[in-house]
Amino acid sequence: MQFDRRTFLAGAAATGAAALTPRAASALQGKDLMALYDNAVVIDTLSFAHKWDDEEYEAVKQSGYTGIITSLNRHSLKVALDQLLEWHQRVDEHPDRYMFALKADDFLAAKKAGRMAVMMNFQNATMLEGDVDNIDILYEMGMRCFQLTYNSRNLVGDGSTERTNAGLSDFGVAVVERMNKLGILVDVSHSGKQTTLDAIDVSRKPIAFTHTMCESLRPGHPRAKEDAVLKKLAESGGVAGIAALGYFLGKNPGTETTIETYVDHIDHAVKVMGIDHVGLATDFPVRGIASWATRENWYDPRLKSFKPVYDVQWPSWIPELDTPDRFRNVLPILDRRGYSTGDMEKLLGQNWLRLFRETLG
Repeated sequence: MQFDRRTFLAGAAATGAAALTPRAASALQGKDLMALYDNAVVIDTLSFAHKWDDEEYEAVKQSGYTGIITSLNRHSLKVALDQLLEWHQRVDEHPDRYMFALKADDFLAAKKAGRMAVMMNFQNATMLEGDVDNIDILYEMGMRCFQLTYNSRNLVGDGSTERTNAGLSDFGVAVVERMNKLGILVDVSHSGKQTTLDAIDVSRKPIAFTHTMCESLRPGHPRAKEDAVLKKLAESGGVAGIAALGYFLGKNPGTETTIETYVDHIDHAVKVMGIDHVGLATDFPVRGIASWATRENWYDPRLKSFKPVYDVQWPSWIPELDTPDRFRNVLPILDRRGYSTGDMEKLLGQNWLRLFRETLG
């Protein structure tokens, strides 16, 4: 009997999911967990800054992050190029703080040097302005990831809150093929269901949901991914990052929805996908939201820009996840629920490193 790559990965995902059964917690001492964290590669696959100032860098140091996938303005090609140029200038000015993440090994180099690797990403394809060759220009400037769509329809396909559920357009197929050729990670976190499924099918390399959550635990939310979609991503070799934004995870963040709810989403994704296909993400600044956001500058604008089905809430954050040491706070819960040290290292960053090696090189 012959097996293709996807058949093998499907079996591996199923094996990984079956292996995660309830067992006695390892009961690591707190200092052992913190040592594990300090030594681990820690990657947040959707983070950014309210402002990249000294205060944000203090948060970076407290976070212990090895790297992030950031979010840049994608209004137009010119704006996108200006954003990339701004990051080149920032890295030139602060070579002790930041470095570009152009390939998987850059995260390891950043860890060794005590810097944070930053992967340049756009949360939409609007900056392409309908020309697939613009991908090459952005790639040369350092872009290594972008979302095919945001919430609404664009020339590539339908977004997650669009009324229709059309898949990739012909242009969208050409975009994915060019991304594969150059070595750019395909992200469909904000894409509609059929666009998501089409992207998995069309891409010759595994893709990502860099920041999402489980629809089984957040029914009806357009940003959540259904179990069948999560499973298909795993079967193709992809990775899903579980976002830590409170109202993505449930109702009434900080009270009814807590850090335990966040780990519930991680647990569910692991059971569906296998331990090798799940990672961590936030979808907000390294310093968090509460330190700078108000109803007027954060909540009210989102009520106008997002449809009611998005269920935007205030406050939007979970306190234990809104501080820079958020992922440190997650480890004791993972430990108590029976995750091994190797499992934790995979969730913190090793799964992303594997994906980056297969997609970026």
